[in-house]
Parts: sequence; structure tokens; C-alpha cells
Amino acid sequence: SCFLRHARSRNYASESEVCKLESVPLDFGDYHPLKPITVTESKTKKMNRKGSTSSTSSSSSSSMMDPLSSVLDGTDPLSLFAAAADPVTTTATMDGARRKRDKDDSSAVGSDFEPWSSKRGEILARYTTTEKLSIVSGSFSRKATTSGSAVSEKVRTRLEELDDLEEGSQKELLNLTQQDYMNRIEELNQSLKDAWSSDQKVKALKIVIQCSKLLSDTTVIQFYPSKFVLITDILDTFGKLVYERILSMCADNRVSLPDNFSPESVNDTAKETCLNWFFKIASIRELIPRFYVEAAILKCNKFLSKMGISECLPRLTSMIRGIGDPLVAVYARAYLCRVGMEVAPQLKESLNKNFFDFLLTFKQIHGDTVQNQLVGQRVEMPLYLTLYSPAIDWILQCIAYHAPEVLLTEMMERCKKLGNNALLLNSVMSAFRAEFIAARSMDFIAMIKECDESGFPKHLLFRSLGLNLALADPPENDRLQILNEAWKVITKLKNPQDYINCAEVWVEYTCRHFTKREVNTVLADVIKHMTPDRAFEDAYPQLQSIIQKVITYIYDFSLLFSVEKFLPFLDMFQKESVRVEVCKCIMESFIKHQQESTKDPVILNALLHICKTMHDSVNALTLEDEKRMLAALINGFIKMVSFGRDFEQQLSFYVEARSMFCNLEPVLVQLIHSVNQLAMETRKVMKGNHSRKTAAFVRACVAFCFITIPSLSGIFTRLNLYLHSGQVALANQCLSQADAFFKAAVSLVPEVPKMISVDGKMRPSDAFLLEFLCNFFSTLLVVPDHPEQGVLFLVRGLLNVIQDYTWEDNSDDKVRIYTNVLHLLSAMTQEAYIYHVDKVDSNDALYGGDSKFLAEINKLCETVIAQILDHLKTLGKEETLKRQSQLALYFFNTIVAHGDLRNNKLNQLSVNLWNLAQKHGFADTKTMVKTLEYIKRRSQQPEMSHFTDLALRLPLQSRT
Repeated sequence: SCFLRHARSRNYASESEVCKLESVPLDFGDYHPLKPITVTESKTKKMNRKGSTSSTSSSSSSSMMDPLSSVLDGTDPLSLFAAAADPVTTTATMDGARRKRDKDDSSAVGSDFEPWSSKRGEILARYTTTEKLSIVSGSFSRKATTSGSAVSEKVRTRLEELDDLEEGSQKELLNLTQQDYMNRIEELNQSLKDAWSSDQKVKALKIVIQCSKLLSDTTVIQFYPSKFVLITDILDTFGKLVYERILSMCADNRVSLPDNFSPESVNDTAKETCLNWFFKIASIRELIPRFYVEAAILKCNKFLSKMGISECLPRLTSMIRGIGDPLVAVYARAYLCRVGMEVAPQLKESLNKNFFDFLLTFKQIHGDTVQNQLVGQRVEMPLYLTLYSPAIDWILQCIAYHAPEVLLTEMMERCKKLGNNALLLNSVMSAFRAEFIAARSMDFIAMIKECDESGFPKHLLFRSLGLNLALADPPENDRLQILNEAWKVITKLKNPQDYINCAEVWVEYTCRHFTKREVNTVLADVIKHMTPDRAFEDAYPQLQSIIQKVITYIYDFSLLFSVEKFLPFLDMFQKESVRVEVCKCIMESFIKHQQESTKDPVILNALLHICKTMHDSVNALTLEDEKRMLAALINGFIKMVSFGRDFEQQLSFYVEARSMFCNLEPVLVQLIHSVNQLAMETRKVMKGNHSRKTAAFVRACVAFCFITIPSLSGIFTRLNLYLHSGQVALANQCLSQADAFFKAAVSLVPEVPKMISVDGKMRPSDAFLLEFLCNFFSTLLVVPDHPEQGVLFLVRGLLNVIQDYTWEDNSDDKVRIYTNVLHLLSAMTQEAYIYHVDKVDSNDALYGGDSKFLAEINKLCETVIAQILDHLKTLGKEETLKRQSQLALYFFNTIVAHGDLRNNKLNQLSVNLWNLAQKHGFADTKTMVKTLEYIKRRSQQPEMSHFTDLALRLPLQSRT
């Protein structure tokens, strides 16, 4: 009872002054903390890394030393580490060297060259079949040899094994589905690796030869490009294994060869092995496997002679002339280009010769042999011609890489001279630089017009041209004519799939160079083509792509929604999942690009419709992450809506939004915050002096929050919003409404469960409740008492709830809360409170320090202290002594901070608590020492001399 009768009277202003940090005038001179620091590179070890340059950052204060460098004594540990790991200066392990070499190989051509690996997936996805496939499978059983057999016997056996493969130790697997076939190829790839790792080199070669033979088979012709991809993967693996095997033989005392080694530095054993591989391959009888396997190990020529690769490439190019089937031949040329670009990208002459050879044999495609084959397989010519695209595209990409304009122009001229050149023209547009194509757009359009429609479809040619024009701009004067010429052809397409594939590409060109009028025309044309027979249902990816392109280029939403056909275009997305994805795209764009808040009714109506679509997709099966994402997008929109000073219109918008988005809790939370903000904006405009009209408006805002909060499910969300909204009501002088919020919060506390879900995991709720109640107490200090409810009715109500709440047995939170209540009650006894709400009289003004009021506080205080001391007694058991020590010290600190220790009883209570904290040796010595030092420091302040006596009565006990 003595606590509050003797609460320390506070002069908050002077205390604040004492606690402020001391300000010291500084003479900066040359030094300023924001001035740039000169960093000098460590010179401890000269680096030998390509492209690294020793540089010093510019600085106006060169005498300044980098504080981090000075600690390091001029040696930067990262530089030293990099120097130690530099493969040129140290003996690196084989594995490290190999990894570096792989990296260097891939960078032999620049990063602007699109690698083969990026095309694989597209080819495998595009060229599929439902026909049954067959594969020849060898019986790879290893024949046992006696340990005493002579070397010549071993050689003979190996030759016999190779002959075996070619003479009938194979069986043909028929009627395989495409997936079975791919699985079988993958098994062969694995068998190759297994055979190699178990040192069965002949078996590995047999597997590779068998796989190469499959490339001469065109019985299921539409699958050929995918077969080529799968089998050349095996060839690449084989080439890499052979190269690394020979390279490992060159390593002398674990020192690997440098990357740019010369044949002279290769030892005889490695050269012998290398020659042996080439001789084995030369003895393969059939042309196609011989060509492919030699091309796979082309890189190994580096071990034999400097000119090895440059001599081999023309010979291999000539070998291809012996392949009769034009499709098989063109893929063989593509493989040679692929290997050539990897091992010798500088030898462009051979690549060019390869292509010109192809042009000479191009007329074969329209010969009788091919025609008969197509009739037999029931394949149409246009489909057959598309099978050539991946190979020709790749060959042309290799040739066009960093090629001079003259060469590209010459190739264009050669293509022009050939009849039926649509296929080539398409590949030229796919492979050449977009800038080159765009600059000659009108020439290409003229060439497309001259093409024969029966072969390669014209719309594919326009699609390829459109893809280039999306990357590079054509001459300005030609732009409209280009669009008109292309769209004339596109709009006549009868097949919806062909039409949409083309239109999707040209939409980007239209958005990029023209106004909303042209974009509207294009969208209208797409709607006209895709609506009949619900054709849009098979074209959702392309339609999504069109929307994405439109909002990428037209991100001014007032302009976007004035495009008449934009919203009707959205109506084509009838499948809910796709429609929601499109809506998300639009909202992401709005949030990203909308810089200023808007009240444009066109934008608001359209985006409300889009947000409503997203909201209505939420059901019981929707994942929490998806809900969070949708809510974030809708909240982004709500934050961007502002009607300026028309606050009533703003509130009407929030009321409408609440009715539309009631299933997404984060949106309701955002709306409550927005309405509270609106109330505070009104207060700001009126400078705190509400008129009758604004007072009624603010009460309407408060009512909005009061009826919305109960619909939320999260208990702490509700508690915090009740508190927050109550503070807003109080700030706007709505006292009875504020009381209603605080009462609601008090009555909600008993419902707080023991465990709550936080980020999907169950956590104890105690810490969250403690934090909330501390915030609540801080607010209750300034809340005036209701004239009809009695003194401190809210504080009493809250204490009753805390008293009745079922706390965990091992929890001391109840006592920590009671201790914080003492802080509140102590603050309430002061003549003037530490803070106030503007234009609201708190209890210090209402009661004016009335003795009855202080007596009521004292009674409350007695009850609280009694509860704390009772709890401390219950912690006297051995297993809870540590908790008792911590709580005693916590209560002691409260008395020191808030009590008037000139009172003997209070002084004695604090000494008892100090001793209790140390009694059983559980007190933290450092904390006790620091606390005592603080008390001694305080004793030197005016009116605090009684702390000197207190310090003498507080002994420090040793842990022992």
C-alpha cells in the first residue's frame, strides 16, 4: 500500500533533458564521415588474372586510410585466397583444371551466341509422334578372356567385338512408343557411362556406333529432329569422355596441361592413344556412324597437330556429300557446325562451305525420292519442310555470328536465286541479327510475297519477320506499310491456331510503334477471329501473351482502358484459372507503373471488376500463399485510390470495397487502416477543431471500423485494430466511441488461445498478449473516465480479465503484466501526465489530483502488489528458484524507477527484493553489479541523496 502513496513525483521535462545525449561541437577539418575513402589494392602478390586492372577509386582526400585495410596490414585475405587458388600460378588438381577448361570452352564464343543447349527443349517439345518406333539393340555381353592370353589375342578379340556389332549380334525392338524410345536412348547413355567407368572402352564405342546408325533411319520422319537431339547428346558425352581420358594421360606429376597447350607438350603415350581412337573410327564401315563418331571426337585433333582440326573440318564437310537423304544430310551438317563452333569458332570458312554445299543440294528436297517417301508416310510437304528448320536455323546462326554485313547480304542473294526458297528465307530470318532483318524489312516482305504458297506456309514467314521486328526497329517511313502488308496476310488466315500464332507476334510491333487506335484495331481483329466456335479456348497462352505485351507498352491505365476493345478482349478468358492469372498480370502492372493516386472513374470501375474477379476465385481449396498474393494486389489498388478532399466519396469507395472483398481478411484489415487514416486526415484538415459536419463524418469512419473488426478471424488482428481504432476515435474527440473500442478489446482478451498460428507454425500466445497489454496500458493513461462508470473503470475491467485468464503453470507473464500496471498507476498519480491527446482532457485535468481519486489508485495498487508478492512466495520451490530471482529483480527495478524510496517501508521492501534475488545464487552477477552502479550514479543527482543510504543496504553476494 505504501507504493503509490509514495510514488515518486516526476518532472518529465527535466528528466528528458538529463537523458539526452551530450552534443559536442566538432571541427571537421579534412575529415568528414561521408567523404569518399581511397582504397588501394593490395600489392602483396601480383595477380595474373585476365582482365583485372589495378585501380584506385577517386577521392578528394587521398591521405585518408581505409580503416579496414589498416587493420589488415595491407593484405586483403580475399585477394590472397584468389591468388592462392589461381590455376596458372599453382599446381591445380585435375578436377579443378577440367572445370575451368569446360568454362573456357563454353566462352570460346561470347555470351551473345545462343547455345545449342537452349534449343534442345524446344525441339523435343515440338517434334513429337504417336507412331510406333523401332530401335536396334546390341547384346553387349563382355566375353571372358583367359588371363594368360597374348596381346595379339586381346586385339583380335576387340576387333571381333566390333565386327560382331556390325554383323548381327543385334536385335530389333519394335513397336516402341515415343516415351519408350526416349527411355531406351537414356539407358544407352547410361550404359555408355557405365562401360567407360568400368574400363570397357570397346563396349562404349559399340554403343556410340549403334546410336549413330539410328540417325540414318527416317521411317518416322516427323520425329527425326528429336531423335537427332537425343542421340547427339550421347555423342557429346562420348567426345567429352575420350578427350578427358587423353588429357589425363598428358598430366605429368599431377600438373595438367595449360588450356592453350601445343601438340609438342603432349607425351607419346597420349598421342598413341589418340591415334588409336581415330584408327578405330576410320575402320567403321558405314558412312553415317563413321562421320558422327569422328565429329564427336574432333577436338582430340589438338593432341596430334596444330592444323589437325582445320584439316579435318573440310574433309568431314565433303563426307556429308555422300549422304543421300537431304534431311539426314542437313542434320549431319548441323552437327558439324555445332562441334566446329565449340572447338574452332575461328574456322568460319569451313562452316560457310558447309552451307553453300547445302544450297547446291537444296533442289533434292523437291526430288522424286523425297516425294515418294512422303507419300509412303502420309506426310504433307509443308510439315516436311518444317523438319529442316532447327538444322538450317542452327547452321545459319553459326555462320551469321559476328559475320560482316557483306557475307549476310551475299547469302540473302544466294537464297533469292533458289526456287521455292521459303524454308531458307524463314531460317535466314530466324538466324540473322534482328537489326539486319529489320533494316531490310521491305525487301523481305517482297521476297515473302514471291514465295510459293504450296511449300512453306507464308504466315510462318511473317511470324519470323515479326519476331525480328519485336527486337529491332525498321526504318520509320516503312513502319505503317510493313504492318499493313503483314496484317493483310494474317487476317486472311482461316485456321485460328495459325492466325493467333502470327497475331501474337505482331501485336508487340503494333504496340511498340503505333497509337491506341491501331492497337484497338488489332485487338478487334483478334476477337473477330477467335470468338467463333470458342476458338479462344485452345489459344489461352497466346492470348495471355498478347495482354502481357499490351500492358508492357501501354502502362498509362487511363489510356489503356480507353482502348475500346481491351475489356471485351478480357472476356475471352472464360477459364477461371487463366482469367485470374491475366487479372494478376494487369494488377501487377498497375501497382508497378501507377505513380500517382487516381480517382478516374474509368480506371476505378475497370480495376474493381478485375479485383472482384480475383477475389471471387478464392474458395476453400485456395492456398494461403495464393490468398496472400491476391490480397496484396487488391491492397495495392486500394492504396492508389484517392478522391483528394472529397472525403465522403473516399469513404463510399471503402464501403463498396468492403462489400466486394469480404473473403480476404488482409483486404479488410487494409480498409480499416485506410478509414482510420481518413479520419486522421479530416482531423488534420480541421486542425483538431471539428465542425458539426466533420464530427459526424469522423463518427461514420469510426462506425465503419467498429462493425468491420468483428468479422476478422485473427484474434490479435482484432485486438490491435480495436486499440488502434480506439486511439483514432480518441484523437478525434469521439470519447464514447473510443470507450466502446476499448471495452471490446477488454472483453476479447479472455478469448486469446494458448497457442496461435504464426507463419504456419503453432506458437505460444503469451508474448503477443504481453506486448498488446503493454501498448494498451500506455493508451489507458490518457483515456478519461466515463462520468457514469466510476473511477478507472477500464483499468479495473482489464485487471479482472487478467486475474481470471488461465495462465500457463510455468509462466510468469501475469506478474510481469501486474508490474507494468504499477508503472501505469504510478504515472496516473502525477500532477501532469507525461503525454496527452490534443483537445482531450485526461484524468489529471478531470480530477486535479483529488485525494479520493488517489485513494482509489492506492487500493488498486495494494491489490496488485499483494498478487505479485503471493506469486513470488509460490516460486519458493527448488525447481522455480531461478524464476523467483528474475521476478524479484524485475519488481525491484520497478520500485527504484517509480517509487519514492524516502519512505521506510518501501525502502525495506526494495532491500528484501534485492536479497531475495540473490538468495539462492541464481542472480546474474553482472546485472546486479550494473544495477548497483546505476543506483550509486543516481544518488549524485539533486533530490536523490537517499539513494546513497539505499546503496549501502544492498550487499552483493558471491555465487559460491
